[in-house]
Amino acid sequence: MNYSESVEVIPASSIRDMMVRASKIDDIISFSVGDPDFAPADCVIEAAKAALNRKETHYAPGAGLNELRDRYAVYLSEQEGVEYKRENVIVTVGGMSCLFLTLRAIINPGDEILIPAPYFTNYNQMIKMCYGVPINVEVFEKNNFVITSDAIRKYITPKTKAIILNSPCNPTGAVISQETLKEIAEIAIQNDLFIISDEVYRHLVFDSISVPSIAQLPNMKERTLIVDSCSKTFAMTGFRIGFGAGPEHFISLMTKLTEGIHSSSPTIGQYAAIEALQNALPYCKNVMVPEYKKRRDYLFERLNKMKGISCIKPNGAFYIFVNISGTGMKAREFANELLEKAHVAVVPGENFGSDLGFEYVRMAYAISLDKIAEGCDRIERFCNTLT
Repeated sequence: MNYSESVEVIPASSIRDMMVRASKIDDIISFSVGDPDFAPADCVIEAAKAALNRKETHYAPGAGLNELRDRYAVYLSEQEGVEYKRENVIVTVGGMSCLFLTLRAIINPGDEILIPAPYFTNYNQMIKMCYGVPINVEVFEKNNFVITSDAIRKYITPKTKAIILNSPCNPTGAVISQETLKEIAEIAIQNDLFIISDEVYRHLVFDSISVPSIAQLPNMKERTLIVDSCSKTFAMTGFRIGFGAGPEHFISLMTKLTEGIHSSSPTIGQYAAIEALQNALPYCKNVMVPEYKKRRDYLFERLNKMKGISCIKPNGAFYIFVNISGTGMKAREFANELLEKAHVAVVPGENFGSDLGFEYVRMAYAISLDKIAEGCDRIERFCNTLT
C-alpha cells in the first residue's frame, strides 16, 4: 500500500523517541520531556471536579466556551497592555493545536516560514504538514541564542510569509529583548510578513527578566498571532487547553478548521482553565518559578564543572542547552551512550533543527532537585570516563 509521501518524509521526534526508550529503564533520570512535575493549583483541580459534578461533559463551541474566551481576552490584555476581545481569541487543544491551525490558515503551498534555529521540533514538522517550506535562521551561543535582525534579513525572499518567534525559547531558554523585537517588527512591516509569537513560557522567567511581546509594538497586533497554553504556566499539560489570539478574521479561519480536525477542546479542561486564568497565576509565580530557578542555578553550576561540557545560563523556560563539543562526541552518540551507560536521558541537539545541534544536548529541568542532583552525579561520572 502507498502512504502519503509528504508524511513519510516528516522526521520523527527524537524527544518522543528518547522518552519511550527511557521509559523502559527502571532507574532512569530523564531530562528529556518538558512536562512540569508540579500538579496544578488546588483551585484548578477543584474547578475540574465541579465541572464534572455539573455534568459539563458535552461538546463546546469550536472556538471555545465564550466565558473562557472572554476571560483569556482580559488576561492577555492585562499581560500585553494591548486590548483583546472574545473575537480575537480561539481555544485550542493545547498550544500544539494552535500552532497547526495557525500554519494551516496562513500557508499556501511553497510559502517560506522563517524559524530561529535551534527551535521547538514541531515547528518544522507542522510547516511541512501544511505544504510550506521551513527556513532555518541560525542563532548562536555567542549571542545568547537570540536571533538578530541582520540574520533574518539574509533569508527573506519573495516567498517569505511569516516568522516564528519563541520567547522564552524551547530548547535554549533565550528571551528576545524589546530592542530586537522592534527591529524584527520593522522587517515584518517592510516586507508584509506575519509573526507567529509562541509565548507559552511567558511567565517562566528568572532574574527579573521581562518578556515583551511583539504584539505590543505599533502596527503589530494586526499581523501577529499569539500562541499560548495552560500547559506550562499552570502545569496543566494533560488538560490540553491552548489559546490563539490575533486578528478577528484570522481567528475565524482557524475556527473553521477546527470542525474538520478536533471539533472542540475538552470542555472540562476549559472550565479548569477559567479558574486557572482567574486565580492560579500567583501559584506559578510564587511557587513554580522560584523552584525552577533553584533547579536552573544548581544545574548550571554542576554542568560547568564537568569534563568536556559547558553551558550558558538560560533566562527562561525550563531547558538548558548544553555544549558537549569538549567530549569529542556528537550529540546523538553522547545521548545514546549516556542513556545506556548512566541511565540518564537527554535530547540530542540536532533534533532542534540547528546545524550546530550536533554539539549540543537539551536538558529539561522539569524534575525534582533530588533527581537533578542524582542525574548530575551520573553525568559527571560518565564524562570522567571519556578520554
